[in-house]
Amino acid sequence: MIHWIDYTIVALSVVLAVGMGVFFAHKQKDTSQYFSGGGKVPAWAVGMSIFATLISSVTFLAYPGAAYGGNWILLVQGLMVPVVLLAMIGVIVPLFRHIIKLSTYEYFERRFGFFARIYSSVAFSLGHFSKMGTVFFLVALALNQFMGIDVSTIIVVLGVAIILLTLLGGMEAIIWMDVVQGFMLIGGGLICLCMLLFLPEGGPAQVLDVAFANNKIDVGPYDWDLCELTFLVMALNGIFYAVQKYGTDQTIVQRYLAAKDDKSAKKAAYIGVLLSVPIWTMFMFIGTGLFVFYQVTGNPLPDGIKADEVFPYFISTQLPVGVKGLIISAVAAAAISSLDSDMNCLSAICVQDYYVRFKPNSTDKQRLRFGRWIVVLSGIASVGIALLYVSWGGEGVLGAVFGLYAIFSAGIVGIFLLGLFSRRANKQGLYIGIAVAVIYTAYAVLTSSKFDFGNGKELLLDLGDWNFTHHKYMLGVYSHLIVLVVGYVASFFFKTPLADKELTIWGYIESKKHKA
Repeated sequence: MIHWIDYTIVALSVVLAVGMGVFFAHKQKDTSQYFSGGGKVPAWAVGMSIFATLISSVTFLAYPGAAYGGNWILLVQGLMVPVVLLAMIGVIVPLFRHIIKLSTYEYFERRFGFFARIYSSVAFSLGHFSKMGTVFFLVALALNQFMGIDVSTIIVVLGVAIILLTLLGGMEAIIWMDVVQGFMLIGGGLICLCMLLFLPEGGPAQVLDVAFANNKIDVGPYDWDLCELTFLVMALNGIFYAVQKYGTDQTIVQRYLAAKDDKSAKKAAYIGVLLSVPIWTMFMFIGTGLFVFYQVTGNPLPDGIKADEVFPYFISTQLPVGVKGLIISAVAAAAISSLDSDMNCLSAICVQDYYVRFKPNSTDKQRLRFGRWIVVLSGIASVGIALLYVSWGGEGVLGAVFGLYAIFSAGIVGIFLLGLFSRRANKQGLYIGIAVAVIYTAYAVLTSSKFDFGNGKELLLDLGDWNFTHHKYMLGVYSHLIVLVVGYVASFFFKTPLADKELTIWGYIESKKHKA
């Protein structure tokens, strides 16, 4: 159990989140202000918000757990982000800022028609609902271990606080709260890292020696094997993750719109990723440090403790009063900064992709009211998913997050790349590509996912040697590639005009030539 001082610090951090929503509530007069901060937020703040959104409680808790139990292979996905970002952000940011009003998936409709827009926005919603429930569950599990409060109670209380922040303050409150939470996250991680480096008698030198001796600082295996979790699997997954996150994810694209201009939006994107990669690495190192700490010091761990639970146990038993409260607040802050963004962005696409289409004559006030209702409903739904995690158990949470991403990504990156790089690609060809991807995804899931029917876990469809045997993270990669390749080839069977250059990379290249 923790000291009352730590309880007070944690409580104040949650109150601060609600207070931030109240502070900005008076400014939320229209949808532009509510969903994009009026397009007047400084670049550094938007960048910190992107960082805080990417670094959720999954990073704070599950990354150390993964590194403690294995090595740093899951970090490979994050290392691919700056590679892709440096190559594409100059095109992506102006494309969205000049072509869409609010929803990322407006671009998909302009390029490939209404079905592409709905398909993409539904896939985004499904993926983020699954992620939101996971984040709620993880942070509640950690706070339960720290504070002894029932997991379900924590989920509900935290859910109410996040809903109030998002409902009242809109995107501007979210961004500025993300700034605070981002600094808390960095500070909390650095405190734990320093303690893990200097608590062992031999200091940092011994920590590194033991880590390297046990192959803990490694991103292998390096086999050319797509059936196991290898460097190759995570690198391929990471490339498509980066394009999906920065090119098709509403939570990031919406922040491009919050910046003052194109230059500021690009700067914000760079700030976000350049902060994220070192912090992802830091939390992996914390997991390695935990392994070394309990190896070297001989401090016992509870029998049967899981890898995901070691970091919370270290925090609750090794940190002094006050510092412990700050770290626990950082855990809560990591969840808040991710979940408030998800709720606001889900609301934005519901307003722009659905409400405006079916009620084109609605006033901005009506749209704002509808958006607020969606915030409440999406918050309640994500709390419900987290409570299902509680009743079903949460083993392998980090693996579940990556697996759900692979399944629910649904070829969105393939749609985006096809639209961006090919003027020849048309909606008829794309729809064939999507159909093939859906059929393939169904086959892969049914022949590789086991479910418990009471007599042990069984495949829903067993085709023997024809079962999908590649690693589950590859499923998302394949779905994107299928949409891209099949969609492009199938487009040649339909005679349609070439797409407008402004909707493709060729328009960007032409504009650069004119400027030169």
